[in-house]
Amino acid sequence: MSLKTVGVIGGMGPAATVDFMDRLLKATKAPTEQDNLRLLVDCNPHVPDRNHLQPDGPQPGPVLAQMARGLERSGADFVVMACNTAHAYEGEIRAALTVPFVSLIAETAAMLKARHPQVKRAGLLAASGCLDARLYQDALAKNEVETLTLDAEGLQRFMTLLYEIKRGDLSDAARAEMRALADLLIAAGAELVIAGCTEVPLVLAQPDIAKPLLDTMAVLVERTLAYARDGEALPAA
Repeated sequence: MSLKTVGVIGGMGPAATVDFMDRLLKATKAPTEQDNLRLLVDCNPHVPDRNHLQPDGPQPGPVLAQMARGLERSGADFVVMACNTAHAYEGEIRAALTVPFVSLIAETAAMLKARHPQVKRAGLLAASGCLDARLYQDALAKNEVETLTLDAEGLQRFMTLLYEIKRGDLSDAARAEMRALADLLIAAGAELVIAGCTEVPLVLAQPDIAKPLLDTMAVLVERTLAYARDGEALPAA
């Protein structure tokens, strides 16, 4: 079976994109070098900050659309994006493409339904922009799953931590703070916690919390392999 070429909209942030590529390489378990996937990666850390939705100032959408077009022109059979919050601009990305765009939000919601059908209340660790765009709240509601989010104080703590991680802080203190934030969601009634920002798994893993952790980066890796290597039919373009 021929392998598909994967276009990756990345750089938001760079460490998360490297994490995606590293995980994908390890998950492929290719018997030879030539059995790995071809990745076309635009790791662009100059995309305007999308972690706070702002109507004024530089907008991420046009930059993301331009990146998507470049990946398709370079030969991508489909495009993925290693950032949750940037899916607030999914419409502009899709409008720029004639090849399929694989939505991390849709894939995560589908995996939650398939693998954790008993879950009715999911805690969400995500940036303000992701929450304001209601990316996961609306996607999960279609499957009758309630989304629990941090209160204002907790969200401020999360945003501070997020930018520290983006600056390279993967310390024990950062890990402890992310665990504490996840525990707040669990204490509020979350039956599962979604790592709804690709920086979260850099400092939080399943052994850290008492409830299941749905790692969106792991979802992206698994679904990319399914479409690029395993022959699963891609979503409609």
